[in-house]
Amino acid sequence: MTPLRAARLRPTSRTIDQAGWAEAGVPLLRSPRELITELHRVHRPQPGTVVLAVLEQDDRVVGGASFPSRVGHGDGWQYRNAILAHLRRVVPHDLRLARPVRTAVLLLCRRGTAEWTEEDGPWMWGLKDASSLHGLRCGAYVTLADTGWQVIGEHRAGRHPHAGSWSEETVRTLSPLPVRGSEQPLRMLEAPSAEPAPAPAVLERSRVAAR
Repeated sequence: MTPLRAARLRPTSRTIDQAGWAEAGVPLLRSPRELITELHRVHRPQPGTVVLAVLEQDDRVVGGASFPSRVGHGDGWQYRNAILAHLRRVVPHDLRLARPVRTAVLLLCRRGTAEWTEEDGPWMWGLKDASSLHGLRCGAYVTLADTGWQVIGEHRAGRHPHAGSWSEETVRTLSPLPVRGSEQPLRMLEAPSAEPAPAPAVLERSRVAAR
């Protein structure tokens, strides 16, 4: 194997820094707060969870999935494979189109800071490469941390939702069964979540686009 070929295969080369991301021409989100709130409502990500969404040209979500972030041990190639596998499950590819019309967006929920860190580089590389292989545009990369959310490279951020928001939401539960002879029907109640959600390692949700 030539030195050049070996260098291309090193995991450290499968990453994108902030300057490279700025040069990638990633399209801006029209309403990042609205989109992030919607993704959080559907997937309720905990730290250690990745949320993948595919957007139409009007930023409407047409497909998405959530899965654990511990899939590649910091290797952008493995991250690419994980993203691509979920893209194939939720939306058909657009490789026959002359140019991409739909966009893939990635949200990473973690502890700590929402600012760019070295762990984001391989995920950004993976998103860009997987989008290309599926015939999509590479869209925004969003971090969701303890301090809130941030769209990397756009300098747009907010305090809510944040990495702990999943535990603040309510869940719908059934009231006790009525006594025999009572005409009182079952009621859906809003109650604070008393138990933590399943660990990210076993969490996976998907939304498939209607074709």
